[in-house]
Amino acid sequence: MMKNILSFSNGLFAILIALFLMTSCNRDQHTYAMIETEFGNMKVMLYNTTPLHRDNFIKLAKEGFYDDLLFHRVIKGFMAQGGDPESRGAAPGRALGGGGPGYTIPAEISAPHLKGTLSAARLGDGVNPGKESSGSQFFIVQGAPQSEQQLSSTESRKGFKYNETQRKLYKEIGGYPALDADYSVFGEVVEGLEVIDKIANEPTAPGDRPLKDIKMKVKIL
Repeated sequence: MMKNILSFSNGLFAILIALFLMTSCNRDQHTYAMIETEFGNMKVMLYNTTPLHRDNFIKLAKEGFYDDLLFHRVIKGFMAQGGDPESRGAAPGRALGGGGPGYTIPAEISAPHLKGTLSAARLGDGVNPGKESSGSQFFIVQGAPQSEQQLSSTESRKGFKYNETQRKLYKEIGGYPALDADYSVFGEVVEGLEVIDKIANEPTAPGDRPLKDIKMKVKIL
């Protein structure tokens, strides 16, 4: 992932916020996945507002694509990233993060990067101006609680406004707003949010790979 700053129009962002809130209020109509780790399990709700990412994640999970892959990039206070097929059985110290299924997914940028959100990794804008997502790599946001000043600064830089619900969540549970409007968020952890903190606390080597392999298994519920 690389940082990237582009603006949303106020009108478009308002529509996307409404879709996000609608998604959050109708959880019984969504597909759920379980991400299993040695630190515990995270139950994830996949958003219907991002059908391309949702359906791709479901397909890969049902094929067993994610089983025994690593969370290969972990940055405390930011996120834990996995889904690189080259991480399965990778030798200690090997650089990871370049693998995938051989395709990308068109951007479906909508929801903000609150703590526990499931977002698609991607290449930077210099080689990926369309912000297309990796076909398999994703990250789970840890982030940190945000202040009014931090949220206002993000709004000023990116040219949109958070609604009161989003401001409240960012201040209370935290997240990483610097990624908003630049990456496709396609789900959220609804049970087991503490697991991301445990993973993020693991020591890492230069390059952000955990010193101890953190494997995952993903199944659709």
